[in-house]
Amino acid sequence: MHQLPLEGYRVLDLTDEKGFSCGCILGDLGADVIKVEPPGGEPSRKIGPFYKDIVDPEKSLYWFAYNTNKRGITLNVETRDGQEMFKKLAETAHFVIESFSPGYMKSLGLGYSKLSQINPAIILTSVTPFGQTGPYSHYKASDIVEMGMCGLMYLCGDPDRPPVRISFPQAYLHAGAEAAVGTLIAHYYRESTGEGQWVDVSIQEAAYVATMNAPLFWPLEKRPLKRAGAWRTGLTSGVLQRQIWQCKDGHVNMPIYGGPVGAKTNRALTEWMRSEEITDDFLQSIDWPNFDMATVDQETWNHIERLMERFFLNHSKEELYGQGLKRGLMIYPVYTPKDIAEDAQLEARKYWIPVEHPELGETITYPGVFAKTSLLSQTKRRAPLIGEHNQEIYQELGFTTDELLNLEKAGVI
Repeated sequence: MHQLPLEGYRVLDLTDEKGFSCGCILGDLGADVIKVEPPGGEPSRKIGPFYKDIVDPEKSLYWFAYNTNKRGITLNVETRDGQEMFKKLAETAHFVIESFSPGYMKSLGLGYSKLSQINPAIILTSVTPFGQTGPYSHYKASDIVEMGMCGLMYLCGDPDRPPVRISFPQAYLHAGAEAAVGTLIAHYYRESTGEGQWVDVSIQEAAYVATMNAPLFWPLEKRPLKRAGAWRTGLTSGVLQRQIWQCKDGHVNMPIYGGPVGAKTNRALTEWMRSEEITDDFLQSIDWPNFDMATVDQETWNHIERLMERFFLNHSKEELYGQGLKRGLMIYPVYTPKDIAEDAQLEARKYWIPVEHPELGETITYPGVFAKTSLLSQTKRRAPLIGEHNQEIYQELGFTTDELLNLEKAGVI
């Protein structure tokens, strides 16, 4: 295997769940990521679900997922000895990533100005709810707050109900990905100049990027895009047009486009429906190349939709997807977690990776790395146990076993 892109670079990861995925991505790229936890372990280890439902800081599946490819140490950076030890670590590091409140690292004497004096090439990446500056900078925020204040929640849910957030926390994952990108941009600059820098990541801003096309509705149409649930919205007529259809064993996604764009797939769908005798004279008479979805009235669309609903309920996701491919239809299954785990495409690409957990006496299947290149290895190391690599890493800094025992007794490590 070729050398990985970040092989030979060291990351000190002080993040909690707000920034876990940043270190995970850098680890996938080959960096030596050292997860720094307080003595006794990171509070995020209490986030469930847990392995076999055993509530234990060493069995959090959330912790497992976002701390692979990391070594782990414990260190109390609020003590003077802990701060001095962290500075020694920073001398050997290329990156520091953290997710404390703005000003916290500086209050410990570990802010960017101090770290850059110790190591001028170091890159500090800070992940906070609203960034280091501005009126909200010292506010705390959970995922639901960030999803609301980035605008994504406004777009999610049914139009006749209040907004909802995506059920699994997403905002921190967007922030971790953007933090990794920002860190790599700073690294590219450092490779050219030798200078490190401070990367300031706002979770609100990172999640806002995921609103995608919604902000464009105002400059283009002078109106905001609104949530529409299973329907397509934003059409001039204001008609709600279903995109998510229930079938025998779940749901599929199939948007119905008007005009030349949708004519081919619409004809193929209605011919398939006619072969199963789910049709009527009106549906068969539609001139699809000239059918304008932006001006159709709700009554007409409801008539078309009722026939299509009957058709979809006659088939499974797999039947609709397989026949859709053969017939040239834009139709896609809505996968459940079980569907994803059994997906033939992911299996063919060897996406799933077995990761050994010797402490559990078991091998657990994990998702693979985020991209395949000729340089990226598909192997992963399980997340570290509490203080698992204390002796290994601190002895690299010159500490003896006796000194480490004394530091442990003093609550420093």
